[in-house]
Amino acid sequence: MAQTDVLWFEEVKRSQVGLVGGKNSSLGEMVQTLSAQGVKVPPGFATTAEAYWRYVEANDLRQVISDRLDEMAAGKKTLAETGQAVRSAFLHGEFPPATAEAITKAYAELSKRAGKDELDVAVRSSATAEDLPDASFAGQQETFLNVRGDRALLDYCRRCYASLFTDRAISYRQVKGFDHLQVALSVGVQQMVRSDIGGSGVMFSIDTESGFDKVVRIDAAWGLGENVVQGAVDPDAYQVFKPLLGDESLLPIVEKTLGEKAIKMIYATGDEPTKNVPTSRAERAAFVLNDQEIVLLARWATTIEKHYGCPMDMEWAKDGDTGEIFIVQARPETVQSRREAGVFRSYRVIEKGKVLTTGLSIGGAITAGRVCLIEDVRDIDKFVDGSILVTGITDPDWVPIMKKAAAIITD
Repeated sequence: MAQTDVLWFEEVKRSQVGLVGGKNSSLGEMVQTLSAQGVKVPPGFATTAEAYWRYVEANDLRQVISDRLDEMAAGKKTLAETGQAVRSAFLHGEFPPATAEAITKAYAELSKRAGKDELDVAVRSSATAEDLPDASFAGQQETFLNVRGDRALLDYCRRCYASLFTDRAISYRQVKGFDHLQVALSVGVQQMVRSDIGGSGVMFSIDTESGFDKVVRIDAAWGLGENVVQGAVDPDAYQVFKPLLGDESLLPIVEKTLGEKAIKMIYATGDEPTKNVPTSRAERAAFVLNDQEIVLLARWATTIEKHYGCPMDMEWAKDGDTGEIFIVQARPETVQSRREAGVFRSYRVIEKGKVLTTGLSIGGAITAGRVCLIEDVRDIDKFVDGSILVTGITDPDWVPIMKKAAAIITD
């Protein structure tokens, strides 16, 4: 191709964040360097930043973005109105013919390699400023699962482009001082792992609460992984002691906690490619992974951590058809690994009052303040700065007010 619109994962390295974003460059790095060590990554390809800019130029979106952001800066439009206008412009655009052909040709080749006419794929956003040392853009752009066919693929690629201008993404770039017209978006197109009839989850090569670096923490739930990533389900939790993983005769699992796993995300038909359904009583009573699978994942986590040279945050999926397990994403862990080393702070409540609610604490401090109950993210403009946010669940859409909250309490 005279222009580089598409690159296969095996052609991409970790250093090429500017070309295919943090997510896709990391997938390429693992395919190139860790496959030989047994780490399995589903095959796929990535559209490039060049393809994104060609789409922007072909639809005159640079001017649209600039004008809408200027209106917001002048106080003429709200963040929500600005984001909606820019996303709508992206969704109504058309791919340049050469770019559309490059994407559909690569999809046909990926399908052929899998022995399918039209392979079901995951379509993942990968921002070219994602997961930098001083900013984590993870979770701000969209991922779409169970996408099949040329027309649907191009449509969901558009949706990924549009998600570069979600309200939370606009807000975050402004806070971090990023130029909206300097960040591009790559789209990763990856063979689906049939975890809709298996299980999936997240994994950390460090304890996410204490920062203890001698354990691997694995969360697991039935179905596709979005529920675990978004915190919409109470998953199983496993902890594995890393120093003993080198001994093949051992299963150094130090803790297994059975989660409720009340719902699971599966394939659907119609306008939406996935849907949530209740799990069965048997699924709620059973662990998603057996001991051998837990230890296999933990060994992969240490392999990935050693290669990257830092604690890692990973997503995994188990295929219900074949029983195979895959790593579908890996990025540096950005919370515990950045905490001040060698400092331990403790807090205690001096005056005790009536207990209003109890639950699991995530975080290492205490605070006091007035409650601000907001049930829907569309009402976040009603939040009072410095209050304690109370809501059902938070996802990245809540980012614009999360930093302004003294604390957050969710179901």
